[in-house]
Amino acid sequence: MEVNYIRQAELLKALANPTRLEIVHCLLSTGCRNVGCMERGTGMSQSCISQHLQKLKAAGIVTAERSGNEVYYRAASPEVARLVAALFQEEVESYVL
Repeated sequence: MEVNYIRQAELLKALANPTRLEIVHCLLSTGCRNVGCMERGTGMSQSCISQHLQKLKAAGIVTAERSGNEVYYRAASPEVARLVAALFQEEVESYVL
């Protein structure tokens, strides 16, 4: 199996930002999926969260799905969940995917 070091480095680079890491951890641990919910959960502004979500989406860390006026985000893969679980010494099974 060939390892894609560039992809893995990009994943780590995107998660290296504390705000983006908090957003991904929030998505995984609480199941909170829209910007309004993340705003209440993190205390960050809507515009700040939205900017970081766009970077996470571009890096393939989160996916977005529109339902009416709302956009719902989720972690893009179990790979992301395993990485975050390792960072926080948590069980990946406790995450909402």
